[in-house]
Amino acid sequence: MDDRAHPPAGDYLAGQLTQPTHADGELEVRSPADQDDVVARYAFAHAHVDRAVDAARDARRAFRKLGEPARAALLRAYQERLRAHAEAIAETIAREVGKPLWEARTEVAAMITKVDVSIGEAARFTRDEVIADLPGEIRHRPHGVLAVLGPFNFPGHLPNGQIVPALFAGNCVIFKPSERSPRTAVWMARCFDEAGFPPGSFQVVQGPGALAAALVAHPGVDGVLFTGSLAVGQKILAATAQTPGKLVQLELGGKNASIVLDDCDVERTARELAFSGFATAGQRCTATSRVIVERSVADRLCERLRIAAERVVVGHPLDAGVFMGPVISESSRTQLLAAQERARAAGYEALAPGGAVEVAGRRGWYVRPAVHRAPAGLGAVPGYSDCELFGPDLAITVVANADEALALANDSRFGLAAAVYTASRTRFETLADELEVGVVHWNRSSAGASGRLPFGGLKDSGNHRPAGVLAGAQCVYPLAVLLPAANAGPLPSWPGLALD
Repeated sequence: MDDRAHPPAGDYLAGQLTQPTHADGELEVRSPADQDDVVARYAFAHAHVDRAVDAARDARRAFRKLGEPARAALLRAYQERLRAHAEAIAETIAREVGKPLWEARTEVAAMITKVDVSIGEAARFTRDEVIADLPGEIRHRPHGVLAVLGPFNFPGHLPNGQIVPALFAGNCVIFKPSERSPRTAVWMARCFDEAGFPPGSFQVVQGPGALAAALVAHPGVDGVLFTGSLAVGQKILAATAQTPGKLVQLELGGKNASIVLDDCDVERTARELAFSGFATAGQRCTATSRVIVERSVADRLCERLRIAAERVVVGHPLDAGVFMGPVISESSRTQLLAAQERARAAGYEALAPGGAVEVAGRRGWYVRPAVHRAPAGLGAVPGYSDCELFGPDLAITVVANADEALALANDSRFGLAAAVYTASRTRFETLADELEVGVVHWNRSSAGASGRLPFGGLKDSGNHRPAGVLAGAQCVYPLAVLLPAANAGPLPSWPGLALD
């Protein structure tokens, strides 16, 4: 598959790239970095949902009975195919979602590493256990058929982080990618196909949100693993409310705070904050959007962040030296700029105003990073400080002390990630113990994570089913097995029950 040419089919069903016989529509993806670059064009059909589910259900028993060693070998082969196609996949990600090529390459590298973690150290969380003195056993069984609904911002890494452990556990997977990033999914299908996965064990269906809704509600789907917005997560919960046995794992948004204490290294802190706010054009669920800083270091930090925002190189993702590409769409840019206008109207000072920016020769959705400082005493600004903007914007609030910073950080409907910048381990631990989040970092950017740790959020950021190293634990259910005692003794008897 040449990366510039359009593959004829976007769905991968029962081991074959497949075009609909009767299409319900077509996905056309134009690069957010340049609207003249048509990255993908795929027909889709709602009937393919049933076909994919039927193929997965037909395959699930045989795939489970392959056993872990055989599935691990298949995943190793998939890993090698990812390596072989790494540069083409990275270029596809860059063109499809506007991520700079250097960052797209790190995403593919994370996809490759996920295999090692999933079949290595993560396996301890789903290891069967014999309890000899009971006697009994704890065994783990795959759910069966899992639907993975992927986001656009990490179109390979985030769904891959659920797909790989799900397959290792013995589930069959149907992947519905974001309609903004269908081509990355086709590359993944090619890698699974070349690795020799059995037909039906991994499949891809393309289409808009209505197709995803049909997959979520399908009675043949045993679980839904979703990464995306709070609004869509709420719709998934509503659609599955009458099927309590269906697994629902939600990784949702964030309004992440970074707390900066007066004993921090200001220069290092500014660099980490600039990355956490502006990487991926702010389109990370773990991006810092709120900076809460103690008064004595506020002016110095604000100046460093202003300079950082002005020096960020914004440009086409395939150009050398670019740190930040575009946001994903025209509507995303419009909503971001409107939110920033609301902030300024409410009294925020624009240290770096952001705004739309033109990149020569490209018709894309580019913006400058923004830094805004709240005036003393300003409360929440609806549509700015209370919601996930998913764009490169840092809102700075100055506080008197760490207690005030903690209260402000926790004053959010979201609870995904936080960072604390301080020279004191004691001060960090005091805050970390009280922060209402699933991920907390000390003197490190909030916009990062390790696949060797759990990943997930509280409140409206998720439903307490973390991914990361625990992703595999969500892909199985525990089976309790009670065995007969070695010395059974006399026949059992109970009052009122006589068989003699």
